[in-house]
Amino acid sequence: MSMPTRSEAFELMCEFTQNEALRRHMLSVEIAMRAYAQKNSEDIEKWGIVGLLHDFDYEQNPTAPEHPLVGSKILAERGYSDDIIYAIKSHVDEVPDCPRVSQLDKTLFACDELSGFITAVALVRPTGIEGMKSKSVRKKMKHKSFAEKVKREDIVSGAEALELDLNEHIQFVIDALTPHAQMLKLSS
Repeated sequence: MSMPTRSEAFELMCEFTQNEALRRHMLSVEIAMRAYAQKNSEDIEKWGIVGLLHDFDYEQNPTAPEHPLVGSKILAERGYSDDIIYAIKSHVDEVPDCPRVSQLDKTLFACDELSGFITAVALVRPTGIEGMKSKSVRKKMKHKSFAEKVKREDIVSGAEALELDLNEHIQFVIDALTPHAQMLKLSS
């Protein structure tokens, strides 16, 4: 059986997710994942689909470990490969016996919270994501009341899991998202 296509993954995401902000979050993680896949000579389509679908069941199952375990069953029924399903399960710490092992798993975890936080920073900047530097993101990370639901420790440990300097990781994701600012509603 062949891997479902990106357009099939997009349809699945839209079927289960009505919230536009959550859809944009999944699109931003997809973009970051594709950029890392290209940088590391990995399967760009597979990595993009993992990013696109990582939270597709969240709106209906906002409590871990139901999210992503309910979604994992749906993905299996729809023909997604075990490595895609495993990566999506492993991005949530509350899923038992699912440590992040592969680069795919680690990269999804590293891009998830960071993409959300970069989005939050862009939304309060007069120029949006345009011209954003990692320094701006690091400064906002120190303000616990800013985007308080974003786990800063996950951003830090995500970069560590990829063996990247935190500033380098932040800037890489900013640079990946910037060309898509209009679609992601991150432009001024």
